[in-house]
Amino acid sequence: MTGEREARGADGMGRRRRSGAAGLGFALLRHRVGIVGAGLVLLFALLAAAAPLIAPYNPLAQPAPRLLPPSPAHLLGTDEFGRDVLSRIIYGAQVSFQVGIVSVAIALLLGGTLGLTSGYYLGAVDALVMRLVDVMFAFPTVILIIAIAGVLGPSIGTAMLAIGIVYSPIFARVVRGPTLAVMRQQYVEGARAAGAGRWRIMLRYVLPNIAVAVIVQATLSFSTAILSEATLSFLGLGAQPPYPSWGTMLSAGRQYMELAPWLVLYPGLAIALAVLGVNLLGDALRDVLDPRLRRSAA
Repeated sequence: MTGEREARGADGMGRRRRSGAAGLGFALLRHRVGIVGAGLVLLFALLAAAAPLIAPYNPLAQPAPRLLPPSPAHLLGTDEFGRDVLSRIIYGAQVSFQVGIVSVAIALLLGGTLGLTSGYYLGAVDALVMRLVDVMFAFPTVILIIAIAGVLGPSIGTAMLAIGIVYSPIFARVVRGPTLAVMRQQYVEGARAAGAGRWRIMLRYVLPNIAVAVIVQATLSFSTAILSEATLSFLGLGAQPPYPSWGTMLSAGRQYMELAPWLVLYPGLAIALAVLGVNLLGDALRDVLDPRLRRSAA
């Protein structure tokens, strides 16, 4: 009976949490930093989704003279091949968001699985997983991403895989801690006593309680994934020319910085604003979702 009461109590907590999720949007609207971050993220997301409709020119076409300064016909000028810089920046948002979403999903899948397994089974499994995580943390993140991308060959798919693998230990750490805390709760012990299997415990009791930490970490990792993709493309290990990418635009434009500074100014500004928006949104989500921070703010 005690186990059943604990399980029913946990179910009630889950229902209250789901009903409270409806107010997340309103809480973000009251968070000034969150409004700015969400606005920037929404802007770049719309640019990426509607690039064929918004971009004034084909990003691969050469409709104008090379190195044309900003003008009414080409608001951000043209590059060294006469391609419209604004159109390439708009299409570059597709690359950045695609790499960010897929690489974070890979990192979450790999790292989340390792963290859940480690926190649930403990013992030798926990020790083995954590030592593997420690080994990956011993290498600088950028160096490890470059090494993986260099071995697998330059491409967007390689960039997604490399970033996802390197960021997976972060999610393993983030998931393992809350999993350990949840597994010590009385309602989990009650569920076990009532005969609940490990999959039921993970899906019904563990995952809902670690969702906040995972959501915040996924948002923050998205911004670092954008930076990592730009770094790989800048070094020639990500998106390959003539495919538009903010990193490749910076790499090509650095040769013309004195003659045509807009070639590096606008792609760099796009990277900075996209990363800033995602970071601000992540900070706002952390403030809204973490009850400890809400109490301290109050």
